[in-house]
Amino acid sequence: MAVTGNETGGATGAGTGPLVGVRVVELAGIGPGPFAAMLLADLGADVVRVDRPGGGGLAINPAYDVTNRNKRSVLVDLKAPDGPATVLDLVERADVLIEGFRPGVAERLGVGPDACRARNPRLVYGRMTGWGQDGPLAQRAGHDIGYIAITGALGMIGNPDEPPAVPANLVGDYAGGSLYLVIGVLAALQHARATGTGQTVDAAIVDGTAHLTAMIHGMVAAGGWQDRRGANLLDGGCPFYGTYATSDGQYMAVGALEQQFYDEFTALLGIKDAAPARKDPARWGELRETVAAAFRTRTRAEWTAVFEDSDACVAPVLSLREAPHHPHLAARGTFTDFGGITQPAPAPRFSATPGAVHSGPAQPGAHTAEVARDWAVPALDAPDALDTPAENR
Repeated sequence: MAVTGNETGGATGAGTGPLVGVRVVELAGIGPGPFAAMLLADLGADVVRVDRPGGGGLAINPAYDVTNRNKRSVLVDLKAPDGPATVLDLVERADVLIEGFRPGVAERLGVGPDACRARNPRLVYGRMTGWGQDGPLAQRAGHDIGYIAITGALGMIGNPDEPPAVPANLVGDYAGGSLYLVIGVLAALQHARATGTGQTVDAAIVDGTAHLTAMIHGMVAAGGWQDRRGANLLDGGCPFYGTYATSDGQYMAVGALEQQFYDEFTALLGIKDAAPARKDPARWGELRETVAAAFRTRTRAEWTAVFEDSDACVAPVLSLREAPHHPHLAARGTFTDFGGITQPAPAPRFSATPGAVHSGPAQPGAHTAEVARDWAVPALDAPDALDTPAENR
């Protein structure tokens, strides 16, 4: 049975939110696993990140790794003789474990699902990979771009006469990966609390990304979507759903799909009498040039002022540094400043149990003694757990 903070007599972190009281062990990794654990921490879970001595991962200063906010960090060398036992001591007191190793690695290290649930049958074991736990590519290395490539998602994005556009690593790693892992973990946690039995959640980025394309597959089957880039209503093929350059080299985004919004859009853009019929795809090229020519006559700021109080569904395309200053986002507190870092605030929002950023990025090993006390795991703070000879790391 998972032990709560009250049962150990210690604190479980300073979190607020609907997941207060939920304990999560995160085996350190990069990308979608840490982001998923951050989301759980933002929602109030006490997330303890198990970092390896000497660090690893991407070359980012840990002080700026926002995906490790709201967490606590301990140092454990899983390759040391007593490393797995220390992690299993944490697992015994946890509700959830998250790991992002290649399939089979956690088992070889002695902290796979069977070993963990032998200590804690209620444990939800979350596994984050690109290709999944099985299949021909399961043991291959990979990154976001490859995962979204084979699912058809990457091939949908961009202009028809250009290579597919790379959407950072948002579509695969975080939408198809992290968010699906969190959904799976929370669903399995509900099941564990109802039945007393945990389970393994196999969150593969290829599965999640493919799942995101469900509506498009339905449209393809119905004949309402062409299986090629830049030829459809929502992929930039439509002239009233896309982006346009302004006179100062910036861009405006247009999403005037419905007739009433389109009418307001063309009126405010000053092309109401010149715009070709919107429902005639044969004239979409002509319409696109008419819209583009109009946008090129003013700056982004000028067009923003024109459209900001309308239902024309037009918005300025902002940079990452500009976004926090947008009046709407500023009013809602969509971004927050913590520890000198401007970052997205926790989402979504809860009326009774709001989340918050209560601590900055966890520095590797900074909370080892604290967690040893709060989780009642004395071995965690023993010298052997930290001072492992370099040859064993």
